Order: sequence, then structure tokens, then C-alpha cells
Amino acid sequence: MFDPETNTPAHSANTAISEDLGQVEYILSDKTGTLTENRMIFRRCYISGVLYGDKTGDALKDARLLNAVSSKDPDVVKFLMVMALCNTVVPIKSNDGTISYKAQSQDEEALVNAASNLNMLLTSKDSSGIAEICFNGSKFYYEVLDVLEFTSDRKRMSIVVKEVKSGKFLLLTKGADEAIFPRSCPGEQTKTYLEAVEMYSHLGLRTLCLGCRDLEEDEYKEWSKKFQDASCSLDNREHKIAEVCNSLEQGIHILGITAIEDRLQDGVPETIKLLRKAGINVWMLTGDKQTTAIQIGLLCNLITPESKGQLLSINGKTEDDILQSLERALTIMKTALERKDLAFVLDGWALEIILKRSLESFTKLAMMSRTAICCRMTPLQKAQLVGILKSSGSLTLAIGDGGNDVRMIQEANVGVGISGREGLQAARAADYSIGKFKFLRRLILVHGRYSYNRTAFISQYSFYKSLLICFIQILFSFSSGLSGTSIFNSISLMAYNVFYTSLPVMTIIFDKDISEATVLRYPQILLYSQAGRLLNRSTFAEWFGRSLYHAFVVFLITINAYADEKSDMEELSMVALSGCIWLQAFVVTLDTNSFTCPQITLIWGNFVAFYMINLILSAVPTLQMHTVMWHLCNQPSYWITMALIVAAGMGPVLALRYLRNVYRPSAIDVLQQIEQTDGHAQAPGNLESSTGTYLDYLLTDLRRNKSSIHQPLLSDSASSR
Repeated sequence: MFDPETNTPAHSANTAISEDLGQVEYILSDKTGTLTENRMIFRRCYISGVLYGDKTGDALKDARLLNAVSSKDPDVVKFLMVMALCNTVVPIKSNDGTISYKAQSQDEEALVNAASNLNMLLTSKDSSGIAEICFNGSKFYYEVLDVLEFTSDRKRMSIVVKEVKSGKFLLLTKGADEAIFPRSCPGEQTKTYLEAVEMYSHLGLRTLCLGCRDLEEDEYKEWSKKFQDASCSLDNREHKIAEVCNSLEQGIHILGITAIEDRLQDGVPETIKLLRKAGINVWMLTGDKQTTAIQIGLLCNLITPESKGQLLSINGKTEDDILQSLERALTIMKTALERKDLAFVLDGWALEIILKRSLESFTKLAMMSRTAICCRMTPLQKAQLVGILKSSGSLTLAIGDGGNDVRMIQEANVGVGISGREGLQAARAADYSIGKFKFLRRLILVHGRYSYNRTAFISQYSFYKSLLICFIQILFSFSSGLSGTSIFNSISLMAYNVFYTSLPVMTIIFDKDISEATVLRYPQILLYSQAGRLLNRSTFAEWFGRSLYHAFVVFLITINAYADEKSDMEELSMVALSGCIWLQAFVVTLDTNSFTCPQITLIWGNFVAFYMINLILSAVPTLQMHTVMWHLCNQPSYWITMALIVAAGMGPVLALRYLRNVYRPSAIDVLQQIEQTDGHAQAPGNLESSTGTYLDYLLTDLRRNKSSIHQPLLSDSASSR
């Protein structure tokens, strides 16, 4: 998962929740910089009723716009001036005279670069706030007086500048259409601008509305005093600043619309398709306009076209309209869920109303929908959506790349940050960081699934080996009349977990039940992990029963073979301990799916080490074990006893496993058979279908009951974070 383009490796900041990756049910993803490249390219614009770039696809190459710039069209010049000035960009001049721009926002950098390509060049900004602009060889100077910063609630930014030459005060603003149009001049014809915004949004382009307003000096001075007072306030400062800013941002003259392209990252459509096939519900949470978000959703396979799916819109002009559309969407979802691929879309305002008045209905809708597009979302609302899904018992993963995604990432069970162009805030706040969204499929399907499988085996095997020796001790206590005598000596009890059984269980870190290529080819196998099929009450009961049965086998065979006058207590203890070690070696071997040199070395090397350790201890005259292991190893009856223990203990286990694989194979068994037969396996019985269809058939019950039948017993390490 190394990204050579950005030289970014994957990083894990929290190894305690690796198994949770294999049980993720909901992925909530940011759009910009997560699904897209966050490389903003200025493509089109709309100025004074003219669409530039609609024919060529690039406004910077549109002859009409170039002619307007050369002829100094006043509307175009003012539009470009706002593009160049209304930002927090810092121009940097190199030794050879070329100018580059350092910007916190990729949108601002794209706009300033586009303005410079159209001869409106921002050449400098000094510490006193004087900005220099060069246009067609002429230089203009503006004093930046105040910056009204962008926030997710305001959805716009403005600056107040003073033209040095004329002393004229100007308010320059840019932002989302719904934040600018309501604040336009009375009588301003915004219909054509709205049509341009809709057209650009349908093309999947990010839109910004640009405007300006002339200010009187007295008006500015009066407002500036209020702004300073609000900025210095210690009580509810942000709210007071927003109110003061809003009072100035009125009567704006709309100059035009910009349209910026942000392309999808490579591999995003394929990754989302694979994750959805694996049974994971993918949601997109974005601050962009609804139409733009829908187009991106179609491009990246998040939602299907209308012929195969249906997108339910939750909106309205009033609160009652929104609640009615929610109930209508819920009804459609209940009745048409099996026939169509349904998804819903809503914006931040609708979500705010729903959370106040109809949270229960929305939660039901969220649980039924595999896909959702939530647009115009604030960072708080993103985190609230994650919290709703978590509260319903679903395991969530949030992925983002910017500082506005940090709250969402920290709220989710598993947080994944992308080391992107917006900095490392998200990556540092996350449990895992990756370079591109496409690496998420490997993180979940491969590493997450293997981690869950290995954790399931290690946790249950640890109980098994501990219960085995406990049950033997209990059986001996009953046979000895509850005398309190231990069948095992203190050295054996101490070494049992520390030396004799610790290394073989570590072989599971190398184990793979099916290959990585097979997992990615048949991603629906992840449902086994999501449903907790490998670690639940029934599997725990199976291991419990196996430990009890093996305890009876070891105890009964040992007692009948060595409980006579010729055998002392130490020999009886060593035979029982040897039987446990033999059985555990075969149990680990049987449950190992792929054998490598380290695995073979750890399992059977540890087995040999058991005899070497005890032969050495038997050579120490001061120990009670003196000569015991030497004496046993020289007796054929000892080896016959070990063979009987293995045969009686593993025979039924092997028989049951064989019968299950033949008559009731699981999806994993089918895939293992496919790998062993080079991709060709026959479904049992008269079910003649392709492997993918047969796997879906086997996993049908898991899809329906994964949240109710098989409840995982893994620790809630993630949810308690």
C-alpha cells in the first residue's frame, strides 16, 4: 500500500483494532481529496450572460474570453480582479522572477493561477496588507483592510479592500451559490446564474459565485469598529463575528460563476464496486452542491443509473415537506429494497431538521440504505451521521483527508486518513493512514479480514489450551477423592503457557485461509467476518467442547496406561502433559491453512523443544523429575500411549471436518477447493451455477442475519475509544 506518486507509505497508529477492519459495515467517505485528486483545474466560467469554455472545455483557451481580456471588458476585468484578490494566497517570487502561489485551499490556488493566465497577475502582498496586481502591463495597488474568513457554516469568504489610487472601498466576496444569491442586490437577476450553476453541477464541476459591493468610508469605519469589538469578545466570539460579517455581506452585485474540475483518483470506481460487493455500505459526505455530488457518485459507482437503481431525494421548502419526503423515502425503501439498488440524498439543512424532529425514522432509513449522498455537510454533521450509525450497533469506518474530516474520523470505530494536499491533520488523527483511496480495499479485504481470522483463532485457542489442562486437573481431583493433590508439578504448570504452548500459536500470524488474489476476486467472503462466523458463541462452545473431550481422552488413557503400582506420580504427570502437547501440536497443524517454513519450525520445533527441555530437567538430580523423561522415552508403552491419545483425540475431529467439507461446505471451503483445483470447482448437489453465484447462495443467510444471529465476542476496543 505504498503510493509511489507521493512517496507515501501506509501507517498504522492503532494496532489494537486491526480485527475491526475485517468487520466494517459502513464506510463514510469525504469527497474532495478522498475520492478525488484535490487537483483543482479552472475549466469554465459564466460572466455577464456569456458561458466561457462551453465549447472548448477550457475557458482559458476560449477566444471570446481572451478577446474580452485584451479589450479590457469591465465586467470581465472586475471578475478577474475578485479571482485574484479575494483569497488568502501568498505570492512567492523566485530568483528568476517567476511567481508561484502558496495557498491553504486548492480552490483558491486554482482561481489565482487562472486569473494570472488571463493577465490578472497577483504579484505581491506585503506585511502592511498592500497587494499588487498587474493587468495587461498596468499595476494596481489595493490595501487589504479586513478578511472575513470562510467557515463551513458561512460557506463564503470576503475581504474588504481599499483601492490605493482612488481611495475607494470595496467588499469582494466568493462562496456557494446558496450563500451568495440571497445576499444579492435587490432586483438582481439571479435566474441565469442559477441555471449556469445547475449546468456546471451536472457536469460534476465545483462552482463558486463571485460578487462585489462598493462601500462608503463612513459605513466601513462604523462596521470595522463592530468587527473589532466582536473579534475581541470573550463570550460567544465566533457567533458575534458571524453576525457582524453577515451585516456587511448584503446587497452584493453578482459578477459571475466559476467552475472547477476535480478529477476522481485512479481506482476509485473499482474500489467502491469491490467494497459494495463485499457487503459494505458506502456513504459519501461532502460539502459540495447536491448536483455535483450526485454526478461524482455516478462516476465512482457509488450510485447506479436510474435504469437499475433509484435515488430518493429528501428535501423540501419547509420542515413539514422534509419530514414528509423522509417518510416517503422510508416507505419506498421498505417496499422496493429487493428489486432496486436504492440510495437517498439529503443536504445539511434537511439533516438538521430531521435530527431534531424525526431521528428514529432517519435511523431506520439509514439501516436499510446501502448508499447515501449527504451534501452541504458541516464537520459537525458528518460526525453526527457517524454517531447515528454507531448507536445502531454498526461498525463504522470514516475516511477523509482534511482538517474538516478530523471530527468524523475520531467519531468512527475505525478512522482512516489520507495523506493528501490539505495536510496531515486527518492522517495524524486517524488509526490508519494511506496514500490513496484505492488502498482501502486491500486494507479492509486483505489485512482486516486476515487480522479478524487470526484474532478469532488465537483468542479461542488460548482458551482451549488453558481449559484443557484445567479439566484434566479437575478430573484428577475427582479420581483422587478431592484430596487437593495436583497431577502436574509446579515446573510443568509454569512452563506450560510460557514455553510449551506459546510459540505454536504464534504461527497463526503467517496463516492465510485463502490467498489475497482470491479474496479480491470474491470480496463477498468478507461477510464471514462481518457476521462474526469465526468468533461467536457457537464457535466458542465448539472449542470448549473440544477441550473437554481432549481432557477426557488424555486423562482416561493416561490413567489406564500408567495408574498402577509400578508408576509413580511424576511419570503419570509427564504422560498427561505429553498428551496435551501432542494434541495441541496436531490441533494447530489441523487449523493451519497455509504452511510456511516459519510455521513448520515453530509448531514442530517447539514440539521437539518440549522433549529437549524435559530431558535436560530429568538430568538434574535435585529435581523431582530426575530420570522421569529418560525412563519414559525408553518405554515403547509411552509412545503407544501418545499414539492412542492422538488417534482418539483427533480422529473424531478429522471425521467431522471431512463430513462437513463434503456435505455442507462453507464459502471458505469452496474457495479453498477452487485454489487447489486451479480455479475449477463444482458446487455440491444439483446446483449448477457459477462460483460467484454459488457463493452468494451460501452467504444469503449471512446477508440477512449478520447483525442478529452471529454476534462477535471481540472486545469493544474501538467503540470504547
